[in-house]
Amino acid sequence: MPGSRPQASVGTGALRLTAFFQKPLKWGECETVQKRKLGRRMWLHRFYYLLVLPGLIYFLVFHYGAMYGLILAFKDFSPMDKLAGIFTGKWVGFKHFSRLFGSYYFGNILGNTLKISLLKLLYGFPAPILLALLLNEVRQEKFKKVVQTISYLPHFLSMVVISGLLSMLLSTDGGPINKLLILVGKNPIYFLGDPRYFVGVLVVSHVWQSVGWGSIIYLSAITGIDPQLYEAAMIDGAGRLRQVFHVTLPGIASVVSIMLIMTVGGIMNAGFEQIFSLYSPVVYSVADIIDTFVYREGIRELNYSYATAVGMFKSVVAMILVIATNFISHKLGQEGVW
Repeated sequence: MPGSRPQASVGTGALRLTAFFQKPLKWGECETVQKRKLGRRMWLHRFYYLLVLPGLIYFLVFHYGAMYGLILAFKDFSPMDKLAGIFTGKWVGFKHFSRLFGSYYFGNILGNTLKISLLKLLYGFPAPILLALLLNEVRQEKFKKVVQTISYLPHFLSMVVISGLLSMLLSTDGGPINKLLILVGKNPIYFLGDPRYFVGVLVVSHVWQSVGWGSIIYLSAITGIDPQLYEAAMIDGAGRLRQVFHVTLPGIASVVSIMLIMTVGGIMNAGFEQIFSLYSPVVYSVADIIDTFVYREGIRELNYSYATAVGMFKSVVAMILVIATNFISHKLGQEGVW
């Protein structure tokens, strides 16, 4: 208004002066402020956290809570003592581990476990990568979707169903595989009862069941590669094969390294459900693994303490393998699981 004194705009200046003279927050005060903000966000999204609660309870009870049972490996537990025997059983230290390492059967089950797992790793790990690379090169979307669907389906079949299919296909009494062998002048082969062929059946059926589902992760990683890298490679004269080796594979190297670490971590799991559904005493010499041995000792013979010691040995070895593989992956400049 005319004649009135202009009012100073003190809003911005006051904020600057306040910020200038305000004391910086100490570390403890910053941490308190962050906790308050986190608490407000958690309360704001409390209903979403409630959805996580059932899964959290499941892991706490059946994964972490059950780990207390590992104490059985160091005690003489008797089923007659019932649940109280876990706490009142006699402490025997490493008695059951000494029994395991001194058993003549230990070398056989460990060797079978490693042999089957390494063969599955050798053939089963690169198979999804190869399938993902091949599907990525397909330009007809309908054909690509059909192949993906067909390759994914075996993953959703129960191992009992797959075992039934294998028993029917490989049967010496009218099985189509043996019919083909007879047609070409060969003698029928009892694949599931011959130690020379049983491990091969395990590996082939494992690859068939897992190759499609495993390729999903690598296809997702391939879609995340910058298309400009392919354009630059084409400008430099690189063909499709060279683009795969110089663009696609380096682009998914971190995913491959993480998946390899997880696979190596499970190398002591040779596939209990698959082997238990297919094997018989005639192939124990090549098919009896740590998990089937634990089943016989723990469930059939009721040697719970001994079976727990064997299972604990397997878990410790698996943990060491994960740590070692993760360390090597970091040394090679690749991603790790932590």
